[in-house]
Amino acid sequence: MATLPLPTQTSTISLPKPYLSNSFSFPLRNATISTTPNRRNFLTAGRIVAQSYKVVVEHDGKTTELEVEPDETILSKALESGLDVPYDCNLGVCMTCPAKLVAGTVDQSDGMLSEDVVERGYALLCASYPTSDCHIKMIPEEELLSLQLATAND
Repeated sequence: MATLPLPTQTSTISLPKPYLSNSFSFPLRNATISTTPNRRNFLTAGRIVAQSYKVVVEHDGKTTELEVEPDETILSKALESGLDVPYDCNLGVCMTCPAKLVAGTVDQSDGMLSEDVVERGYALLCASYPTSDCHIKMIPEEELLSLQLATAND
């Protein structure tokens, strides 16, 4: 993790795309930054966090390691890397890109999975942004769909 300490007074920071498109000024004490939708904030407690995460994907009997930026989905990086993983809507709705999180954490607040299913470690790759190094195993769509439907009645 690359962490840059900043002075305690107002500072101007310039980050390369895709992180932020412009420079901005803000007081560092209790700073809040709003970015465009689907962008992840990179300021945490007065420091800039600029890193990618190692994501291991198991699919069709093969294991592939990806470097995924915090503001890109695991699905987009998998497709960019040539993995032939299933997907359809790319919105976190259709459940065509299901996976089981073996280790690590992801932010999938853009997806439509129930909290019960997410707590059990399931994820949709199109709505999953890594928040740590992770290990993900692709699963059959039916496994996730039956679980999502079962918990919908609870």
